[in-house]
Amino acid sequence: MPDKKSMGRQRSASGRGSDNKERMKETPAADKLSGLNHDSSILLEIGTEEIPARFLAGAIANLKETAVKVFEENRLGYGDIHTFATPRRLALIIKGVERFQKDSIKEVFGPSKKAAFDDNGNPTKAATGFANSLGIDVSSLKIKNKGKGEYVVAVIEEKGVEAGAVLAEVLKKIILSLHFPKSMRWGNTRISFVRPIHWILAIFGSEIVNFELDGIKSSNLTRGHRFLSPAAFQIKDISSYKSLLENNFVLVDQEKRKSLTRKAIAGLFDNSENQPLLDEDLLDTVNFIVEFPVPVLCSFDKDYLKLPKELLITVMKDHQKYFAVQDINGNLANTFVVVSNTKQENAENVRTGAERVIKARFDDAKFYYHEDMNKKLSDRVESLKLVTFHDELGSLFDKTGRVIAIASSLSRKLMPSVLDKVTRAALLSKTDLITGVVREFPELQGIIGKYYAYHDNEDSDVADALDEQYLPRNFGDRVPSSDIGAILSLSDKIDNIASFFSIGLIPTGSEDPFALRRQAMGIVSILFEKGYTLTLREILETAIANLPAVKSSEDILEIIISFLEQRIEFVLSSRGYSPDIIKSVLSLSTVYPLRTVAARIEALTKFREENVFTEFLLAIKRVNNIVPKTIQPPVNAELFMQDEEKILYDVLIRIRDKIRPIIGEEKFFEGLKIFSEITSPINNFFDRVLVMDKEEEIKTNRLALLKEVWSDISVFADFSKILQD
Repeated sequence: MPDKKSMGRQRSASGRGSDNKERMKETPAADKLSGLNHDSSILLEIGTEEIPARFLAGAIANLKETAVKVFEENRLGYGDIHTFATPRRLALIIKGVERFQKDSIKEVFGPSKKAAFDDNGNPTKAATGFANSLGIDVSSLKIKNKGKGEYVVAVIEEKGVEAGAVLAEVLKKIILSLHFPKSMRWGNTRISFVRPIHWILAIFGSEIVNFELDGIKSSNLTRGHRFLSPAAFQIKDISSYKSLLENNFVLVDQEKRKSLTRKAIAGLFDNSENQPLLDEDLLDTVNFIVEFPVPVLCSFDKDYLKLPKELLITVMKDHQKYFAVQDINGNLANTFVVVSNTKQENAENVRTGAERVIKARFDDAKFYYHEDMNKKLSDRVESLKLVTFHDELGSLFDKTGRVIAIASSLSRKLMPSVLDKVTRAALLSKTDLITGVVREFPELQGIIGKYYAYHDNEDSDVADALDEQYLPRNFGDRVPSSDIGAILSLSDKIDNIASFFSIGLIPTGSEDPFALRRQAMGIVSILFEKGYTLTLREILETAIANLPAVKSSEDILEIIISFLEQRIEFVLSSRGYSPDIIKSVLSLSTVYPLRTVAARIEALTKFREENVFTEFLLAIKRVNNIVPKTIQPPVNAELFMQDEEKILYDVLIRIRDKIRPIIGEEKFFEGLKIFSEITSPINNFFDRVLVMDKEEEIKTNRLALLKEVWSDISVFADFSKILQD
């Protein structure tokens, strides 16, 4: 049997793999002639049918991540990576590509030494089979320790080959590894891609990287704008790629395209009192709809300005991808901007077409709006019985009933003076969902309800609350400005979470079809911003009590509280607070209002900077390490045997009397400073008193004393979760 020292390495270029775990060590190619050549670049362009704009931002990131992964898997060194996208192409430029792969040394573990060699040291079938599977001689096997045993190991050194020899497969793998929200097959092709592929441009330096992908052969040809310059043309020099495309009416760099679009739109309004509403989301969308952006100013009949501003903007932005225009006072103007994908010479045709389309869309909106106003919102309440909210949760009418119950309860506790308005707003809150405008433009729910409520002569506070019930729409969005709107928003969101949790529809991983995380974030944001005095438990108990049938309501309550605490932790983390400080106070959200939870965190953060903090924290943790979790009897001062017990108890009573009114005034930092006076008495107690006295009564009394110390400090935080600096 060969010993460990005499077994040599076997060089192998075999590509055959093994199911065994491998350890790879990369080494520089010592004998390469060219080494790193920063002039060696790769250009890959995938030409397709028009890709939906909503896919392209993700595709750019995915293309870069995939290229990095595939290049590293193939041991190819590289410099900068740039990715580009237009509706008709995805492009990748990798600069500074090394001319050779890196060398690699792999150790492949095989069977155990005992199984690989017999008692005479001769290789068994297990050893020869393992060696043959790797294309090496059995004599080259080595023995190494792994875990508690010895195993045979094949050490395989693989020399890096020229990059050009592997680039074809590398680029093919990059294309085939791209992921999209939706992919498709076309014709008789076997591959799946976001849209049919029409051409593949692939060059390394000035050479074509030749490969074929389902009948499509790579080349150095690309194509310009579909209509303005449809003919194919060669790319001989990667450095001229972007400029040649631009000469053929394609701005391939999405950042440059967006910047030019923004400037061109703004240029339409030089020295004008009107200005475009340059919505960033719309700008991003338009940026991925066109390859050659040319903004065109259009107009519509002023009569349409009688319609709600939000309705007109929604039609222009969400349905036509047009930019609305307003004057310096925020009033909508009867003009808009369409970003065309053609030359400036065609602007008149673009304008005529866009104005014809917008007129038709505005006419539809006008029809639905006036048709809806023939029936009051209050007359639509009964019709909510005909619309299913969820199969297990009843109709929209049932949903409205639950919202009314929650809103009424919250209003009685928080602001009884607005109870009638809150109840009225809750009754009307879902009626606009069955109007023609909202059926056609769902994004206007609540907003259009406000307009209809004003038309119906409802109280203005009630009308405004119908709009505010959906605020905040996302993290960072504004919360309702009115208390009526805030209470209605809380009630709607709380009911949604409690209802869906009660039937087991709880968000898991990335799945959240009912946007419950976003609504939970909305609840937390409102409670923080408004400073309402209710705890999470008080708010949720009302919601759960109004559900049709809930099994184990206490379990559901705890699950929802945990779900909301995750959102609270996120909000507080976004404010820059220390994670351990947040965790120390988080559980108090069930017994104290969120306003005071945030105030405690602020106080703890400030107190942590005090000189007394570290010693105080250590003393309090000594208390926590010994106090029992069970309920203890009251402290009996007559059982104190040592002065340290009596002093600790007297200091605790004195501190308790001093901080009680301070906590009531939410002066938590001052309270912590006062409580820190107990540090020395705690340390003296532990240094001189045997807590676990042999007399059971004495021991229990001392534990009860420490339990009271811990209970009193716990109104500030759970100090066991705070880390030492």
